[in-house]
Amino acid sequence: MTEEKSKVAQTLDEYRGQWAYNLLDRNVHAFAAEVPQVNQWDDHEVHNNWYPSQILDDDRYTEKRVDVLAVRARRAFFEWMPIRTSHRDPEGRVYRKVSYGPLLYVFVLDMRTYKDPNTPGLETVPDGGVLGWRQTKWLTEGLLGSRATWKVVANDLPLGLVVPDGATAMEGLAQGDPGAPKGRELEIATLLSTLRRHRVENVVWLTADVHYTAAHHYSPDRASFTDFSPFWEFVSGPLNAGAFGPNKLDATFGPEAMYVHAPPRQGASPLEGWQHFGEVEITGDSGELTVRLRDQEANVLYARTLTPGRR
Repeated sequence: MTEEKSKVAQTLDEYRGQWAYNLLDRNVHAFAAEVPQVNQWDDHEVHNNWYPSQILDDDRYTEKRVDVLAVRARRAFFEWMPIRTSHRDPEGRVYRKVSYGPLLYVFVLDMRTYKDPNTPGLETVPDGGVLGWRQTKWLTEGLLGSRATWKVVANDLPLGLVVPDGATAMEGLAQGDPGAPKGRELEIATLLSTLRRHRVENVVWLTADVHYTAAHHYSPDRASFTDFSPFWEFVSGPLNAGAFGPNKLDATFGPEAMYVHAPPRQGASPLEGWQHFGEVEITGDSGELTVRLRDQEANVLYARTLTPGRR
């Protein structure tokens, strides 16, 4: 145990100390040295289920303004992760596009920095969402303009899984209401409609946050909101944490769980084996994209091959 790790992080040095502590583990150290990374930041980089303007009700904190904590956490994140500040954004931003030639563009989202407060999520008019207007515009224009075969969206909060924050509020986009889009779903509904109208195909969503692995297929044939084209979302992670799930699916966008691998009880230890990661491979000659969901021993639990132009 280090001094910085002995309490919740509040100061810049304490946030830096959380990162330094992780690298004391030889396996984490080796992973960081050997594996290229494209990083997003999680809520736990600041505080569990945080959102801008939040005031903490937590006796462990003397600094209860999340906006203050987030600035410090962001600086430590950029110092310790292989991510550079965008020259187009003087404040630095986490969301960005990574191009891998004609077969793949990856759109890396930030669904923490710009989100609205966690509420029951039943608002009927847009009031913030999770992306913010500037990131939404960037993502929409990027997907419409992409000439890559596959457009992978790395969304750090799942689209259709209900992720609660306490008894009534919602951390994620879905809120369990199976009807028309409400709350943060409104932002995603507009994006999905735009993609359908402009015939943007081969968009695949990769997400984490929930502590298990799953494959979800979204279709207007099963949905309350039908103005979109079918798509896939694959869930996997974390690499080493207590395992939970499965979470409930919200029917608004018509998701169907094609595969789920979750522990028999909530909070299962990593030593019990319920750890997962995902693998994506694109075949150069055919352009087919294959997703494999694996366990911690690298066993393939589920695989799905997607062909360009098919849904």
